[in-house]
Amino acid sequence: MALEKVLLVKPRGFCAGVVRAVDIVEEALKVTQPVYVRKEIVHNKFVVESLRERGAIFVDELEQVPDGTSKNPVVCVFSAHGVSPAVRQRAEEKHLFIIDATCPLVTKVHLEAIRYAKQGYSIILIGHPGHEEVEGTMGEAPYAMHLVADVQDVEKLELPPTDKIVYLTQTTLSVDDTQAVAEALKQKFPQITQPAKDDICYATTNRQAAVKELAQLSDLILVIGAQNSSNSQRLREVAEACGTRSYLIDDETSLRDEWFDGVRTVGITAGASAPEILVNRVITALQQRGAQQVETLQNITENVFFPLPKTLQELPMVA
Repeated sequence: MALEKVLLVKPRGFCAGVVRAVDIVEEALKVTQPVYVRKEIVHNKFVVESLRERGAIFVDELEQVPDGTSKNPVVCVFSAHGVSPAVRQRAEEKHLFIIDATCPLVTKVHLEAIRYAKQGYSIILIGHPGHEEVEGTMGEAPYAMHLVADVQDVEKLELPPTDKIVYLTQTTLSVDDTQAVAEALKQKFPQITQPAKDDICYATTNRQAAVKELAQLSDLILVIGAQNSSNSQRLREVAEACGTRSYLIDDETSLRDEWFDGVRTVGITAGASAPEILVNRVITALQQRGAQQVETLQNITENVFFPLPKTLQELPMVA
């Protein structure tokens, strides 16, 4: 049995929040340099290196950014994953000209956290410890927040029965796993409030639904995305849960010949931070391994667009 077909699923790859974040850095670099970026603008090494080659300077923390002055501020971009109020305050202290590339759907969760905290709620955030998005959201109301990653965390969580409780979620979680955690929360805390609208973003939901369909038609699934990309990891897990062997790969150099033993159809998807150029490189590598057909499986059509922030129009020009 030899490799015959590559099945590409849509939607895949860049979401509207990633497009906006990358565009922000690119547009800023056209106007002024240096442009500092706190953390990876999105979780993809190829994207980060491409922007670094154009002049972007990536730092882990603001202490690595030189101080500006009120007359000569230093330009710094916040990544798509969002930041806490403490980071924003530090940026002001350092006289940085901030361009916020936080995904608007992440900002929505931040605003929910602020609103519920002001109303006296205990807030349970479903998310992955250490993820930048989670750190930013938790920072909005640390005194009110409790983080749970799975049903086991829910079992260990203790809150007074008289507390007003609400749960929010990280935007890039597994839809199915999150539903299980939410159900456990509802059973343990019958008084719990859930957000008016699902916090898991449209792109995460759509790509997971698409990969479920793809898994039924494929012998093997390749998810193109970074190892530190939450939404990419979830795509691999969803495919595996459907019973289809799946690998998360950075690019075509990650492919291993032994993966394709007995495989006729390879399904391909890409995380929300993975550019299409990497998909094309993987397709070429599979064609070199014998695949003759490349077909597209259209699941859902996306038409989401987020405008660029007005602060881009106020950037200090290159001297």
